[in-house]
Amino acid sequence: MSELRLLALASPDEVTPGHDLVTMFLEALQRANDDLHTRDLVVVTSKIVAKAEGRVVSFDGTEEHKLALVEQESVRVLRRRGSLRITETPHGFINANAGVDLSNTAEHTAVLLPLDPDRSARRFRAEVARRTGVDVAVLVTDTFGRVWRQGVTDVALGAAGLRPLLDLRGTHDAHGRLLEATEVAIADEIAGAANLVLHKAAGTPFALVRGLDESFFGEGSVSENLVRRRRDDLFR
Repeated sequence: MSELRLLALASPDEVTPGHDLVTMFLEALQRANDDLHTRDLVVVTSKIVAKAEGRVVSFDGTEEHKLALVEQESVRVLRRRGSLRITETPHGFINANAGVDLSNTAEHTAVLLPLDPDRSARRFRAEVARRTGVDVAVLVTDTFGRVWRQGVTDVALGAAGLRPLLDLRGTHDAHGRLLEATEVAIADEIAGAANLVLHKAAGTPFALVRGLDESFFGEGSVSENLVRRRRDDLFR
């Protein structure tokens, strides 16, 4: 029987540029009376990564300034409707308003996406290993909408120590049929599951995920494994 444990880790700290997120995480883990295990996965919300990396900008509260920030953070605008923009970011993400976030940040500021979430995840993972001697995987996550479906869910923006995409092509289903196209977005599925415990207003910037199959761990990145290349995209 498979079992997966998801533990939200709270922190009272307000993240500012240069903040030590690994110390913040380890203190939150200690308060939860838990220890790290090999093959644990740590989910870190992109909001605190962006804040720690100085991706906070002044915002005057006007719609004009918001749209200017969105344009600044986009390489292409795919659709416009009122104040909404569906954009492509330099990362290759297709999302609303280039991920410019006005929630859970100080008045007159906006938070932008991290410049390189995969690198942020690698650094966090390496520092955890250096301080604790434990090898964990790390996901940097954010909330995105999805085409053709209502509502939002969390997805992975960056990954380290995890194979973000599980390629089942060439294997067989329960009836012995050859799977020819099945690739599972493991990183996004984990991010969505973790979002069930990471309540937006609860001050829980981390989640600990325990019980993942060993086959999920390994090398990979969101930019290389999950972002669909334009040449393979039927809608761009």
